[in-house]
Amino acid sequence: MVYGRIIVDGVFRAGHHHSNHKKSTAEMVKHIVNLIRKRYRADVPIIIRQDSGYFDQKLYGLYEELDIGYLSGGKLYKEIKEYVAQWPADQWATHRNDLQEWSYVEFGDRRKNWKRFRRVIYCRPAYEDQQRLLEFARPDTLIYTNLGTGGAVDLMLTEAGSADLLSPSSLIGCYHGRGRDELGHCTLKDFIDEQLPFKRFQQKHAFYYTALIAFALFESFKSDITGPVVAITAYPTTLRRSLIDVAGKIVTHGGRVVLKVSGSVMTRLRLEELWQRCRSPPPIPRFA
Repeated sequence: MVYGRIIVDGVFRAGHHHSNHKKSTAEMVKHIVNLIRKRYRADVPIIIRQDSGYFDQKLYGLYEELDIGYLSGGKLYKEIKEYVAQWPADQWATHRNDLQEWSYVEFGDRRKNWKRFRRVIYCRPAYEDQQRLLEFARPDTLIYTNLGTGGAVDLMLTEAGSADLLSPSSLIGCYHGRGRDELGHCTLKDFIDEQLPFKRFQQKHAFYYTALIAFALFESFKSDITGPVVAITAYPTTLRRSLIDVAGKIVTHGGRVVLKVSGSVMTRLRLEELWQRCRSPPPIPRFA
């Protein structure tokens, strides 16, 4: 589970297990939602974005029971495509941002074993990069959501001043922003490498969770300390080459251990300022 650049929770699973294996996703969501509402605020609106690998009625039911919002990719079944094909062109709406344009329709869908209808937004992009796509070449996307259906999370969003998020165009933009969530996984791979250094599952298991803790400290270090020198969005390799891989000498002088670097490095990396930041860490709030 990713929040911005931070991986807030994770499950190390065997390679033959699906991403939504057994109850691991449901237990993760319940744990994090309860933690947020207990330690932060009970009425904060929470929205989960997920791809079609989590297209699961049981998960949707859990989210609705927890009064949280979800934007989930759906599966393009044949009957859905046939139903959408019947919509006349003048009933399709358009959503645009700076880089892309989508055509979309919305309706309610209920799968055969589902107990209720759910809001669906069916959309297709008009461009790939800057090349306009012909009708037959547009990749379709199906988005299932409970936002804008009158649930408790709608009221929370309204009271938080984010009622505009309930509109179809805002939901499309929010869902397609899910690509930014992948940056956290890319940064983690750069941090620990894609191949774990052990053969046995137990050792890999321990290494992975230790790496997640170290990765959280790394992201906190960037945010709290190195922000003036290295971009917060920088990958671990970039930070190491920019800040750590510099020529220097560690000497003892007057009973003190001193790091000696050139004046240009001292100025470019603003080491004095970074050192003061290290000596004055931001306070960590204590919740009741």
